[in-house]
Amino acid sequence: MTINYLTSGAKVALSIISASALLLASCSQEAPPPAPPKPVKTLQIGDPAGLSESSFPGLAAAALEANMSFRVSGPLVELPVKVGNKVQAGSVVARVDPNDFQVVLNNTQSVLDAAEAAARRADADYQRLYNAQQEDAGATSQRAVDLALAVRDESRAAVSSARATVQTATDRLSYASLVAPFNGEVVETYVENFETVIALQPVLRLVDKTNIEMTLAIPENLIGYADFVTDISVSFDALPGTEVTAVISEIGSEASQATRTYPLTITMGQPQGVEILPGMAGQARVQAQLPATVETGLHVPPTALFAGTDTDHSYVWIIEGDIVTRREVETGDLTTTGVLITSGLNPGELIVAAGVSALVEGQRVRNLDVGDAQ
Repeated sequence: MTINYLTSGAKVALSIISASALLLASCSQEAPPPAPPKPVKTLQIGDPAGLSESSFPGLAAAALEANMSFRVSGPLVELPVKVGNKVQAGSVVARVDPNDFQVVLNNTQSVLDAAEAAARRADADYQRLYNAQQEDAGATSQRAVDLALAVRDESRAAVSSARATVQTATDRLSYASLVAPFNGEVVETYVENFETVIALQPVLRLVDKTNIEMTLAIPENLIGYADFVTDISVSFDALPGTEVTAVISEIGSEASQATRTYPLTITMGQPQGVEILPGMAGQARVQAQLPATVETGLHVPPTALFAGTDTDHSYVWIIEGDIVTRREVETGDLTTTGVLITSGLNPGELIVAAGVSALVEGQRVRNLDVGDAQ
């Protein structure tokens, strides 16, 4: 029997090799990646002192504008307007050849005339047989009376159908004329006279510049104050020194998914001496008489608040960098613009606005959007 003995140097070498193998095996197992930041909706706390007056950019647009097109197809035979022409409501601005539609109307009218004549004969036949039977029961059979009644009813139905066909043909003939729906100015034409146009193909663009609209993008923290607006004045880059008074005409109820702003449409008349043209860039200065609670504190949505282990206290998540930290706040009344915060928050700070119960202290988060809160 042969016994192999390891020298002390060999033992040391074997130990080094074993340790290296263990080190390589541990290095081959990668550490688990860190959890990705949790997406959250956020709000940035604003200064309530600046809410009573704000400015918003916008583009002028005509309050009434329309791309006009025919409801039927055909060759153009009239295009009496050109770019720059002013037209009155009800005036014809284009016409396609009405001959084919007139022929169809004439044919359907002939069918209606024949149907009405047949209906009159059928009604007379039925009345004659019915009266005869009433005077002498044996003068005619009940079967003959019933048959005459059926013919009369069928002829009446044919008349109703023919009348509907005539009405359709009449409508199509009227569609051969394109009529201005409002007073306005032709700002663009898309076809030439004598071209063949198809139904719904744009023929011209009509604009009424008497009243001008502008749509403003209002942050979600300010849209709730639209009812408190007292004055709106608009200035335009192309019209220096001119300010136009405007009023709110429409308040959007759904925020843009991209910007988290709400559309607010304002309307203004044309000022004397100058003309606001669609597409002009302007700035709207909006003044509001805010409620006293807005001027004395900050507001956050109720979804931004949560309670700790002690339900007598309220907290919000403050975002610093991409880490959330719990902070206690003191709350006041619930108003139409949110919960009044009397202490614990400062203008400019970023908070989590929704989904607060799913977060823990020190968790990394990612902003879905950044708005402003008052």
